[in-house]
Amino acid sequence: MIRYPWLALSTLTAASAVGSAALAAPTATLPVAATSPSEPVALTSAPSATSIAPPTPIAATPTITVEAVPEFAPARPAGGGRLPQSTDTTVSDYALTATSVRVLGVSEELSQIALGAIATQPGGTTSDRQLAVDVQALIATGLFAEVDVVSTIVNDAGIDVVYQVRPVVARSLQLQNARALTPEVAQQAFQTQLGQPVSPQAMRQGVERVNQWYEDNGYPLARVIDAQVQTDGSVQVAVAEGQLRSVNVRFFDSDGQPTDGRSQPEFLTDQLTLQPGDIFSVAAAETDLRRLYELGLFQVITVDLQGDANQTDLTYQLREVPARGVNVGGGYSESTGVFGTVNYNDRNLGGMGQNLDLNVQAGRRDLQFDGEFRNPYRASQPDTPGYSASAFRQRSPASNFNADVRLPNGDRPQEGRFGGNFTLERPVAEDWQAAVGLDVSRVSIRDGAGDLAPRDRYGNPLSFSATGIDDLVTVQANVANDQRDNPRNPTTGSHLSLSSEQSLPVGSGSILNNRLEANYAQFVPTRLFGQENPEVLAVNVQAGTTIGDLPPHQAFNLGGSHSIRGYNFSEIGGGRSYALASAEYRVPILTTPLTGVVFADFGTDLGSSAPVQGENGEEVRQGSGFGYGAGLRLDSPLGVIRADLGFSDRGNTRLHFGLGHRF
Repeated sequence: MIRYPWLALSTLTAASAVGSAALAAPTATLPVAATSPSEPVALTSAPSATSIAPPTPIAATPTITVEAVPEFAPARPAGGGRLPQSTDTTVSDYALTATSVRVLGVSEELSQIALGAIATQPGGTTSDRQLAVDVQALIATGLFAEVDVVSTIVNDAGIDVVYQVRPVVARSLQLQNARALTPEVAQQAFQTQLGQPVSPQAMRQGVERVNQWYEDNGYPLARVIDAQVQTDGSVQVAVAEGQLRSVNVRFFDSDGQPTDGRSQPEFLTDQLTLQPGDIFSVAAAETDLRRLYELGLFQVITVDLQGDANQTDLTYQLREVPARGVNVGGGYSESTGVFGTVNYNDRNLGGMGQNLDLNVQAGRRDLQFDGEFRNPYRASQPDTPGYSASAFRQRSPASNFNADVRLPNGDRPQEGRFGGNFTLERPVAEDWQAAVGLDVSRVSIRDGAGDLAPRDRYGNPLSFSATGIDDLVTVQANVANDQRDNPRNPTTGSHLSLSSEQSLPVGSGSILNNRLEANYAQFVPTRLFGQENPEVLAVNVQAGTTIGDLPPHQAFNLGGSHSIRGYNFSEIGGGRSYALASAEYRVPILTTPLTGVVFADFGTDLGSSAPVQGENGEEVRQGSGFGYGAGLRLDSPLGVIRADLGFSDRGNTRLHFGLGHRF
């Protein structure tokens, strides 16, 4: 072997002193579309792109595509892998051909990365100076704790170059800027790397697992922006999770133009779970959409996100329903003669979501009124219950007696109610709302002239007391679980309510009873006709019974637009107990606000109706019945307007109108 003076420097040893090995670019933003990296990224487009409006389910939160994995990018010398020549004059520039170049002590993956990071290549020339630069290049990758280089002369013009390296071992994990991501999840994601020599492939897989966890758990803006391995073996993972810089509300009219809203923005933002500084998540956005819809103030809610994964501005764009209305009318009725009416309704009193409803009817014979003020429970104020207060004086044909029931003078029974009600409401458990209240009513049965009429023309009692006047003092309790996407016009979810009314034996009649009811509805979206808006299969079952005294005016009635369509109100029966089942299939009519419906209803009084004898001893009521038919629903600013054509199993046909769905 021939030795040359420069070979005295041909064995080089170095220990890693570089701070870290970058597995991704030091900074990154959240690319959603082809935009400049330095520009803010619009996470949604125009409001219509992410509109969420009935009957669109709340689950239709905007989907945001994020770049999956930052690429592994070990440090490389400038100029495509060729290192700059050293200016160290102590290192020989004497050049020989590198007949072979090898990297020992690491996996094939790291060996290939090392060979790509150095300038010395098989067949090329090298020198002590070049080898020294190569050593520093390998250290700069952050993948190697120590590097030794040994050159061996093959002949006068060539050498074999061997790089003996010791890889960095990943020993611990550190998270940066993580709030949604827990250390346990991150540890699991990078478990194949920890305790092992650094592997870019294992690091990429860990990043992929973290990004997949964000996606699966409803954090569409979050991602890993940087992952580095320090020379002390710590794996540092930096994330951006979509922190909200601001949360705003804006109002738009029916043409999509900005407008001034009647609702107070501070009141609306107080109802939201997402606040500035929070991490945006789909689950929280869905909760906020439900809260806004449950206010009953908005027809359309659009979610808009602007910014990047580090700082995001969230805006709810709202289209309000008409909140106030005044109606003036008049007419003639058998009980009151000629009358005039005034109705005032404000569902957003003072822009704070409070409700005020007033109705006055005045005629020559009578003055009637009813009014209610309601301040609903707000989840933003969990310790403050919602409440409502009402007062009423009403008189109308007795709703619990059908048209066949007549008084001895031939008049239809008139039912008068005078009293008031006060109710408190608040949640009692997750997804369960409860309400308790006190109702005080004086119920009187009278003829057309206003005289008391305790019995009909066949001697059947029409009140519990013998005087025609019953006092009802009841304590009411109700619990409900509402999972509907939109209570006003649901397309998916369910609603369950259970109620009890306990009367106290005070006043005329001394009525003591307990009235129990249960009501369940399920809504299932389908697409049998392949339309953009889903069709809905809606099913409802309900039942009730009364324990104790049963005044005739408190009987459960079957028949009519709110029970069995195709029958008149109370035509089937009015008893102590009942069971009712209904099904509807609701089909949107193209893009219009109209919905077509086919329906079927069945109800029974469970044999609880007392025999009511008519002329010739015939019973007036039959106890059970079935109805079916079709109808239309119009989603209007006043609410859902309903028209149903029903056919009964007795061959009768009835046309029913109403506000709101049947259930």
